[in-house]
Amino acid sequence: MVFHCRCFSFSKEESDPQVTNNLRAFTFSELKAATNNFSRSSKIGEGRFGCVYKGVINSPRDSTKRLDVADKQLSVTGLLGQKEWVKEVNVLGVVDHPNLVKLVGHCAEEDERSGTQRLLVYEYMDNRSVEDRLYTRSEPTLSWTMRLKVALDAARGLVYLHEEMEFKMEC
Repeated sequence: MVFHCRCFSFSKEESDPQVTNNLRAFTFSELKAATNNFSRSSKIGEGRFGCVYKGVINSPRDSTKRLDVADKQLSVTGLLGQKEWVKEVNVLGVVDHPNLVKLVGHCAEEDERSGTQRLLVYEYMDNRSVEDRLYTRSEPTLSWTMRLKVALDAARGLVYLHEEMEFKMEC
């Protein structure tokens, strides 16, 4: 299976992405420092592929400014985790749309103690997740007007991904 997106491609056998965008390659120690050693107090979420931590880095555009980021650390081992990481770096690395979160960088590094470390670094988005705002009782729930706006903005992001990115999947 080969995936094509804009001007690059990769096969499932390849281990590292062919990044042709402005993503920053972070070291594991940089991201460890940015998240206070991946502390519990920095943890902001957990998904099926790993935990997400809030961190602070120097802005890629202006090193004198600081940027809040969300560091997604893959906990999945094996080919599935690798494939998902490569796919996210290659696809989300070229995404530029106001309704989609921006991927800032990535990390793929061997760590002596814990093996291969794969992380994705996104711009941090305030106001928690949509799921939290729709279903959590402790957070103020969104009004129906705001829910409709969120749904429309999400739909705009999906249209961009499916139509304007010209993403093709060949078997």
